Amino acid sequence: MASDRVHAALPDPPSQIEEENKEEEKVFGNIFAELESVDLPLGTTLRSIYDDQPNAHKRFMEKLDARIRNHDREIEKMCNFHHQGFVDAITELLKVRADAEKLMGQVTDTNRRLQEAGREVTAQTEEVIRCRIQQRNMATTVEKLQLCIPVLEMYSKLKEQLESKRYYAALKTMEQLEKVFIPRVSQYRFCQIMAENLPRLREEIKEISMSDLKDFLESIRKHSDKVGETAMRQAQQHRTFNSAVAKQASIGHYTKPVYFLNGQTHTQNGLMIDDDTGDDEEADEEILTAQDLVDFSPVYRCLHIYTVLGDRETFENYYRKQRKKQARLVLQPQANMHETVEGYRRYFNQIVGFFVVEDHILHATRGLVTRAFTDELWNMALSKIIAVLRTHSSYCDDPDLVLELKNLIVIFADTLQGYGFLVNRLFDLLFEVRDQYNETLLKKWALVFREIFELDNYSPIPVETEEEYKLVVSRFPFHDAEIEKQDFPKKLPMSQSVPQIYTQVKELIYASLKFSESLHRSSTEIDDMLRKSTNLLLTRTLSSCLQNLIKKPHIGLTELVQIIINTTHLEQACKYLEEFITNITNVSPETVHTTRLYGLATFKDARHAAEGEIYTKLNQKIDEFIQLADYEWGMAESDGRASGYLMDLINFLRSTFQVFTHLPNNNNDHASMSGKVAQTACMSACKHLSTSLMQMLLDTELKQISMGAIQQFNLDVIQCELFASSEPVPGFQGDTLQLAFIDLRQLLDLFMVWDWSTYLADYGQPTSKYLRVNPATALALLEKVYRGMKDTSKKNNIFSQFRKNDRDKQKLIETVVKQLRSLVNGMSS
Repeated sequence: MASDRVHAALPDPPSQIEEENKEEEKVFGNIFAELESVDLPLGTTLRSIYDDQPNAHKRFMEKLDARIRNHDREIEKMCNFHHQGFVDAITELLKVRADAEKLMGQVTDTNRRLQEAGREVTAQTEEVIRCRIQQRNMATTVEKLQLCIPVLEMYSKLKEQLESKRYYAALKTMEQLEKVFIPRVSQYRFCQIMAENLPRLREEIKEISMSDLKDFLESIRKHSDKVGETAMRQAQQHRTFNSAVAKQASIGHYTKPVYFLNGQTHTQNGLMIDDDTGDDEEADEEILTAQDLVDFSPVYRCLHIYTVLGDRETFENYYRKQRKKQARLVLQPQANMHETVEGYRRYFNQIVGFFVVEDHILHATRGLVTRAFTDELWNMALSKIIAVLRTHSSYCDDPDLVLELKNLIVIFADTLQGYGFLVNRLFDLLFEVRDQYNETLLKKWALVFREIFELDNYSPIPVETEEEYKLVVSRFPFHDAEIEKQDFPKKLPMSQSVPQIYTQVKELIYASLKFSESLHRSSTEIDDMLRKSTNLLLTRTLSSCLQNLIKKPHIGLTELVQIIINTTHLEQACKYLEEFITNITNVSPETVHTTRLYGLATFKDARHAAEGEIYTKLNQKIDEFIQLADYEWGMAESDGRASGYLMDLINFLRSTFQVFTHLPNNNNDHASMSGKVAQTACMSACKHLSTSLMQMLLDTELKQISMGAIQQFNLDVIQCELFASSEPVPGFQGDTLQLAFIDLRQLLDLFMVWDWSTYLADYGQPTSKYLRVNPATALALLEKVYRGMKDTSKKNNIFSQFRKNDRDKQKLIETVVKQLRSLVNGMSS
């Protein structure tokens, strides 16, 4: 370690010191080179001096001073080297200065003379230059103006076209300006202004054309009514003419028409048929088309403008959208449309006008509207039309108005069918309208029938002369050999309502036939329609009117008998109605699907109802007489004669049954029918009378009856039996009618004979004398008689000789009562 310290204290060898000095000189040389370079930044260089080694700054300053001293020595050497040359140059310069001053004077004088001499030339030269510049500018201006004049002329033309509303031509001019003329002079400001104005002008044209289109749409909405009216009138005339020609053709007078021209029809054989129905003005009006009534130029113009502007799709969408809106407005009916035919006609005219315009647009333009679009509009409109007609036709109660509506629907459908629209659903709707028409007819005919029945006198028709008889027979198919043999004056069995009803049924058939016209239906279908309508009239309307008539309180027995007679003759006339319909439709009634008339059942039902009402009224009248009965139930002895109310009742029944002799009996069927009605009425009256008398005896409020009252009641029943045995109505066998009073007769005989032992002994035996006497009935009446006898005994107790007999009778009654009660209890158990 000591040797190490010795080595450390020793100085470095000379070679090492020289190397360090060289390295240091190299480093500082690089630093000075960087400092003397003005392009390099000094910050990095100076920082390296201070950051390198300790005492580097001091060594740097020493080196820098040495560097400065070297440079000063070099500068001094250079100045010493060039000093003699500098002195020589100054000396030469001093010599030349005098010559230079002299030369300067000469030059100045020469310049002055030259300037004076060239001043005029300069002026003339400047004038020439100015003229040349003007000439060049003028040529340039002419050249540029020749380029600008066509642009200005085209722009002026554009302005004129806009002022004259020739917008399509204006757009073409704009296109030429943009593509041809303006690019040639685009550097000028006015051209830039023009170019900037053209889009604005295009927008103005679009707005103006759109405004014209809106005016057109508003105008067409107002003119649709007129357009539709014209189209429907032409369709109606066409259909009427074809119908007339078809009728003529059926008899060989005309051939089939093939086309229309100026109100005249030309046929295949060259025959020209004049179809004019009025003067020349009307003929001109007949051939008007939608194009004659409406100016479509705004649509064409607007379409072309938007097509040129490349915005056709926008225009098509706008047009279709607006027309859809207008379609919805057109399809909205007025609230009171159903009140008049004009309301329906105006509604149809507007719709037809709308679609006629659309059809014209479809064929006159390419793609503005398509067949798919018009079909979509029509399907939407058709659904709305059908819904509207269903609703409004249901409000209509006038058959004439419904018939007018049907004719309008047919013309409406034919018109639109001629323009290619499908109208099958409209003809299907007509079947619903037909049902509505039938309903209104039935309502109208119900009023007619009601009035006929109210005005009828319900008595046979008197015929004074042959003419009157023929008049009645012409209105109603009546044939009766016996009546025809009779001398005038004579009476027909039916009342005046019968021919009136028959005539009205035929009128309804005619009315139904009117609806079937122009429906493009076969004869079989029309025949079916007529028969169904007639059946509805017979089975619903006439049947209801007859039923209501029969139920009216003022209709008496005589009227009911006449109603039976009337329905019989109407029933016989049904076959003539069948023939009447067959003659109209030429459809044989033997056809498989032919509907039969249901009049037979209708009139039979009415006749049965009248018969039932006869029975009911007879019973009601009997009840009225019964209510007049005023028996003295406590009387000791009878009066010896029948009660007055009962004799009046019997006389009433005798006179009533004489009315039945007027019932139809012109053939065996009617004779048996009339006899059956009379017999049934008589039997019903007798049974009801018997039942009423029995109820009078058994009335719970009647507490006691004397034997004298029983005797008086027996006299009344005897009169009833005498009436039954007198054959008030012929046709009863034996004592059939008397059997109606058999219950009363056996009950009264039991009390009159006082044959209780026989009754009780034979009870339940089929050969019993009192087989029809019910124990409960006998018990109820016996108790009343018993109470009557007790009351009589109390009043007569002063006569002692009767006490024993009364007591014996009372005991007997008590015994019978007990036995009857046992029988009643045995029956109930």
